[in-house]
Amino acid sequence: MHLAQLTCENFRGLTSIHFQPTPGLNVLCGRNAQGKTSVLEAILYLATSKSHRTNTEKELVQHGAEGFRLSACVQRNDRAVDVAATWWGGAKRFKVNGVAQTRVSDILGKVNVVLFSPEDVALVKGAAGLRRRFLDMELSQLQPQYLNALQQYRQVLRQRNQVLRERRPDSSLIAVWDTQLAAHGATLMRERGAFLEDLDARARAAYRAIAAEENLNLVYQPDVKAAEPLEDLFRRTHASDIRRGMTTRGPHLDDFEFIIADRPARSFASQGQQKTAALAVKLAELELVKSRIGEYPILMLDEVLAELDERRAEQLQAAIGPEAQCLLTTAHIDARTPLPLADGARFVIEGGRLEAQ
Repeated sequence: MHLAQLTCENFRGLTSIHFQPTPGLNVLCGRNAQGKTSVLEAILYLATSKSHRTNTEKELVQHGAEGFRLSACVQRNDRAVDVAATWWGGAKRFKVNGVAQTRVSDILGKVNVVLFSPEDVALVKGAAGLRRRFLDMELSQLQPQYLNALQQYRQVLRQRNQVLRERRPDSSLIAVWDTQLAAHGATLMRERGAFLEDLDARARAAYRAIAAEENLNLVYQPDVKAAEPLEDLFRRTHASDIRRGMTTRGPHLDDFEFIIADRPARSFASQGQQKTAALAVKLAELELVKSRIGEYPILMLDEVLAELDERRAEQLQAAIGPEAQCLLTTAHIDARTPLPLADGARFVIEGGRLEAQ
C-alpha cells in the first residue's frame, strides 16, 4: 500500500499542506521545528487515532485554531481507502470512505503504518508499559479478535478492581470477574507469544543486516507462566488483591526484553546498540505486516540518519523491501548523505509549508 495524498489543516504547525508522495522513497528535509515530524504524526493519527508524542488531542491543534482536520487517500493492492479525521470543539470524528465510524477502534487496520522515531529507543530501555502498548497497537491493527479481547479484558479489569476497592468486597462477584478475565487474558497471552516469536526471528535478521557483528533476541516475559491457569491464579491472589485494592497479577503486567549479544540491552547495551535494536524491530514489523496482510505497510522513518553512521545507513536501505513506500525525514541533505536519495522524491518543509523540490 502507499499514501497517495495527505491534507492537513491546523495540525500542529501545519497551517495547510497538500502532500502527494511517490510510491517509493520520499525525503522530507528541513531544519528542526519546521513540521517534518508533524507530517508523519498526522499519517499515524489517521491510521491509529493516536499520536506517538501526546495523548491529548488539544496539543495537536495549531495555536489559535479551534481544531484540526486531516484526510488521506491510501492505495492498497485491491482498493483505495479514504480516511478523514477531525478534532473540533473537543469532539473526535473519523470517516472511512465517507462513512462515519461509530467507534474510533473501527479504523484500525484500514491503513497500516510502521513508524520509527528517535523516541523509540524507549522501547528498549523504557518502562514495560511502553512495550505492552507497542504489542497492543500492532496486534490490534492486524487481528480484530485481539482488539476485541483487549477491550474486554480492560473492561473486566476495571470492574474487578472496582469491587476490590469496596469496603466489603463480594468474593462471589470477584470470582465472576476472575472467569471472564482469565478467558480474555488467555487470548492476549497466546497472541502476544506468537507475535513475538515471529517478530524475534525477523528482528534478529534485520539487526544482523545493520550490525552484522552482533545478535539480537526478543524474549516474551509474561507475568503469568503458562503452567498455571489464569483463573486459578486470580483466585489464589484474592486476599492480596483485596488488601491492595487492585488486580496484582495478569497479562496487564506482561513485558518483553531486548537481548543483545546474550545480555539484557536495557542494562548493558550502548545507546547506539539500543537505537539500532529499536530500528531493527520496526524493520521486522514491516516484514511481519507484509506476511500477514499481503502488502507492505507505509514505512515512516523520522530522523533515522541522525541515529546511524554511514555504513549502517547504507545497510538500512538494503534491508528495506524495495516494494515498500518510505517517508524519511532529515534535517541534513547534502553530498555526504549516505542514502542514495537521488532515487527518491524530495520535499522541503519550512514554517509548516511543504513543497516538492
